[in-house]
Amino acid sequence: MKKISVIGAGNVGATVVQRIAELEIGEIVMVDIVEGIPQGKSLDLLQSAPLMRYDTKILGTNEYSNISESDIVVITAGVPRKPGMDRKDLLRINSGIIKDVCNNINKYAPDAIVIVVTNPLDPMTYLASEILKADKNRVFGMGGMLDSTRFATFVAMELECSVKDINAMVIGSHDNLMLPVPQYTTVSGIPITELIEKETLDSIVDRTINGGAEIVSHFKTGSAFYAPGASIAHMVASVAKDSKRIMPTTVNLNGEYGYENIYLGVPAKIGKDGVEKVFELNLTDEQMNQLSKSVVSIQDSIELIDIQ
Repeated sequence: MKKISVIGAGNVGATVVQRIAELEIGEIVMVDIVEGIPQGKSLDLLQSAPLMRYDTKILGTNEYSNISESDIVVITAGVPRKPGMDRKDLLRINSGIIKDVCNNINKYAPDAIVIVVTNPLDPMTYLASEILKADKNRVFGMGGMLDSTRFATFVAMELECSVKDINAMVIGSHDNLMLPVPQYTTVSGIPITELIEKETLDSIVDRTINGGAEIVSHFKTGSAFYAPGASIAHMVASVAKDSKRIMPTTVNLNGEYGYENIYLGVPAKIGKDGVEKVFELNLTDEQMNQLSKSVVSIQDSIELIDIQ
């Protein structure tokens, strides 16, 4: 059994813990700086176990020392973007949080595989990789998994078919420059370009790109957590069980797609060693141009971060 630590006990963090607990793939530590929150949520989840039939051990704590010897660490800690807050403000605040979290990972769990969830995701994953003393393949981000499951959901709604038959692919940055890839999105192996008219498909792509904002518009305050939690748990399980699932993941590129040392969402094989292989898709010129916009945006954000 693996030891899995989740940093951050907000809606996303707590949902991740719930999903992982139900999978029974390891013992879990949930850490948060707010006293009482991780303790209360972990106790609540433990009291769900007799009904949901899982025996997972869950510890809620305010002490980073409890993550010692973790095999996997998930970083969900951070603040959401609030009204009146610009991109630079969000980068400044969350980069400070990421630095503190990663310094504690270096201290207590230096051999862990680290999955970053904190937004803005791509530059935060890059920052984490710069601070952590780990190989690049051991630090990666969630973005593409969440965007792809949203794409799959909207395709299923349009076709009125089972979501189980859909494999969706969204690459690029985890923001409004993301790139849903219809030719690599299939229903029982059939590309959706053969099943959905272009005009309708364009609207589905647009809804996917704005999928997070749509949920925020309903909540008024706060953002999505059920689908992010499920996405992260899916990735954690692939590492913990060495499943070697191929999934869209925010990974460090080493020449793939023509880019070096940039974290970007692309399909990758995820196993016990983290990112084991990155796959290059055959994209159109228009899609490559769109991907380059993601890269420029991420690089612009990285320049606003104080790495030290």
